[in-house]
Amino acid sequence: MFWLSHHHADEYNRTYVLAGVRVCARCLGTYPVLAAVFLGLFALKAPLRWEWDVPVVLALTLPALVDWAVGRFRPASGSNALRTLTGVLLGVGLGRSLYVHVQRPLPAVLLAQALLVTGVAVPVILATYRRPRPE
Repeated sequence: MFWLSHHHADEYNRTYVLAGVRVCARCLGTYPVLAAVFLGLFALKAPLRWEWDVPVVLALTLPALVDWAVGRFRPASGSNALRTLTGVLLGVGLGRSLYVHVQRPLPAVLLAQALLVTGVAVPVILATYRRPRPE
């Protein structure tokens, strides 16, 4: 089922098998944590402005980006435990930026996060786009 694992067969080492279904290791860390942080911030009525939002959210996002980028260049590198951990950190960062965004659209924290992701992802994708896939 592709919606639970966006990996091709040659990348199944980046997934867990749960109840017979492949699930992306990083996404397994990201999405449940994102939802918990997002809902938790609402429950706590967290402030919409925090002096450290941008640097903290970027610091939480960066490990997943670095791990993903390294994996694009060296597909056999890393481990699912590391992918899940970086996904958890990413989920915290995304949960915070989404919490602010739904109340005040396009806040600085979300824009900075989007610029970081784009600034890393676009060059990595372009550099690895034509890499042949194993058969």
